[in-house]
This record gives sequence, C-alpha cells and structure tokens, in this order.
Amino acid sequence: MANSPQAKKRARQNEKRFAINKARRSRIRTHLRKVEEAIASGDKEAAMAALREAQPELMRGVTKGVFHKNTAARKMSRLSARVKAIG
Repeated sequence: MANSPQAKKRARQNEKRFAINKARRSRIRTHLRKVEEAIASGDKEAAMAALREAQPELMRGVTKGVFHKNTAARKMSRLSARVKAIG
C-alpha cells in the first residue's frame, strides 16, 4: 500500500490511466472486430469502409502508448491483405 503522498498520487494517476487505456483498447478491438465481420461476410465495400475507420483508431492507440507501432502495422497489413483478397 502506498504510504507517502507522492505514492498515493501515483496510485490515483495509474488507476485513471488504466481506465482510459482500457477504454481505448476496447474501442480499437471493436473496430478490428467490425473489419473481421465484414471480411467474413464477404462484403468488400463494407470491409474497406470498416478498415478505413479502424486505421486511424489503431494509429491513435500507438501514439497514446496502448499498442506498439509494429503491432499496429502488422495488424493493418494483415487486415488490408485479407480485404484485398475478397472476391
């Protein structure tokens, strides 16, 4: 348990950041899931639209430190290749 005022403040800040990061991570996963569902349905237009919406959200996650840059790049690359391969 934090005893000093500084440690107590850091604990409060960590809780707040954890909640913000959790919400951001959840929002990104939702966008990625929409792309996956569009790919599964075979609708190329919907998949491309979902991918266009997901891309800035994913990159924002990188700038905020939720995801590593290479992780986001890998996800985008693999998703865009799958969208491109649709009929």
